Amino acid sequence: MPDLLHLDLSALLPFILVGFAAQLVDGALGMAFGVITNTLMVGFLGVPPAQASQRVHIVECFTTATSAVSHLLHGNIDKVLFFRLLIPGVIGGVLGAYVLSSLDAAVVKPFVMLYLTSIGLYILIRGLLYPPKIKEAKFIAPLGLFGGFLDAAGGGGWGPVVTSNLLIQGADPRKVVGTVNSVEFFLTLTVSAAFIWHLGIADVAGATLGLLIGGVIAAPIGAWAAKHFNPKTMLILVGIVLTVTSGFGVWRAWA
Repeated sequence: MPDLLHLDLSALLPFILVGFAAQLVDGALGMAFGVITNTLMVGFLGVPPAQASQRVHIVECFTTATSAVSHLLHGNIDKVLFFRLLIPGVIGGVLGAYVLSSLDAAVVKPFVMLYLTSIGLYILIRGLLYPPKIKEAKFIAPLGLFGGFLDAAGGGGWGPVVTSNLLIQGADPRKVVGTVNSVEFFLTLTVSAAFIWHLGIADVAGATLGLLIGGVIAAPIGAWAAKHFNPKTMLILVGIVLTVTSGFGVWRAWA
């Protein structure tokens, strides 16, 4: 069991800030916690990619729970959309964890990032030029299945894939963000259960604890932001975040 009383706060602070920034964006826009956290840890803090991915998976079990409760309290969840995404998402996550465990994610990731970059640009242009018309999304179950599958197979992608596609279909941005964040909690638990079982609670110490502290603090703030941003602003911000993070992922993969 780690001695939490003797942890170096100065060493934790960078990870607290990374967790806070990533969850603030994720809670408000419904995407990018894993992408932003991995990018900052690997690219700027020098954490090995495999270790960074392990820490993100553990932390997301806690941050998505906090975010889900916060979105529920703020009325950001569409109950019908929630259940239509939940079951396919969990099934896709389980399939992705087992079927793609033997594939090289490094080969697939650049193409996924290119796709997400194009989606980000489309949403950004749509937000800038066309005031969004809210309508009911119809392509939901297959989207949840694919999003869960991709999230498990590539170590992330639920938010960018599901949120961006629901926004393209014209769904209410506030409800999309809250609902997708809430479903992600159950998806994360399903995909990460075996992994957490093998690591044990000791891995929550150190940098992982810093990410956890920052993420949990930011989760309620992100949910509040999702409730108060207008749809046009949210579309523009989602487009910017998705384009920048995914574009950086493409550059890292092929640089």
